[in-house]
Amino acid sequence: MTAQDSATGTTAIAVTGPGEAPYRAGVTRPQAAADAATKTDAGTAAGTGAGATGGTLLAGLGVIAFSLTFPATAWGLDSFGPWSLVTARCVLAALIAGGFLLALRVPLPDRRHWGGLAVVAAGVVVGFPLLTTLALQTSTTSHAAVVVGLLPLTTAAFAAVRTGRRPSRTFWLAALAGAAVVITFTVAESGGTLQRGDLYLFGALLACAAGYTEGGRLAGHLPGWQVIGWALVFCLPLTLAGGAVALGLEPVEPTVRGVAGLLWVAVMSQFVGLYVWYRGMAAIGIARASQLQLAQPLLTLVWSVALLGERLAPAAPLAAIGVLVCIAVTQRARS
Repeated sequence: MTAQDSATGTTAIAVTGPGEAPYRAGVTRPQAAADAATKTDAGTAAGTGAGATGGTLLAGLGVIAFSLTFPATAWGLDSFGPWSLVTARCVLAALIAGGFLLALRVPLPDRRHWGGLAVVAAGVVVGFPLLTTLALQTSTTSHAAVVVGLLPLTTAAFAAVRTGRRPSRTFWLAALAGAAVVITFTVAESGGTLQRGDLYLFGALLACAAGYTEGGRLAGHLPGWQVIGWALVFCLPLTLAGGAVALGLEPVEPTVRGVAGLLWVAVMSQFVGLYVWYRGMAAIGIARASQLQLAQPLLTLVWSVALLGERLAPAAPLAAIGVLVCIAVTQRARS
């Protein structure tokens, strides 16, 4: 993790963590940030080299963390109401992030980044967790995986509008094919019927795509952990107030599964997963990283069988092969 500030003076000392380079002595921070952004853009355009490999690995670790979110949420709902679970996960994650920010004495981000952080907060801190938790009250985790199947394509579309980059035709065809495979499989797995939670899932899809896109853009200017960290801290007054109200209205019956589910979504899904995810997006590009999430619904289905006892369709291996082929194509296509 890296402590960064927006001062315009020069510096010879920087606090750095594994894999993060310090500022060069005698180079202004804005100049160093511009150099880093240029290198990130160059690495994204090339899509090759150690930086791309490391970025893909980080984004992949984020996908693994996210794939357990729905099963962990289902566990958490054993002990908490939906509003209590969401606010508790946000508060716990904000306290962890705030602790790191205080320990490293990280200054407030520049005002020009506040709008982007607000989008991240609305999309991935509050919007996606709340809407998917409400959906999982009536939907199975396999049905909820539909939203994750659509997320890579939606994120790529948001990124194209926000950053002005236009992925190649091959990229879009592979992304559409992968989304079609995932949607067909997950809808068939859920019986092909629409459920009451579908509206929540659709809203969660849009909120998360916007948050991922803006967070990936900000990760080119701030370390990934600071992007999600500041978004969580900025939401803390709202989530504390909401949690106090929710805990007074919803019953709480702690169980081992329920507490374990809460801890996973708070620590891994809400903070650690987003940290590695945003670092990965900064290294390989938003559109390309988003396509790694094509594997997420299938991983979620595996966890659903292992942790929740849900039935896995015989077509799962074929769907997995189809998704992996689409991922390989998008990783090689110009983005």
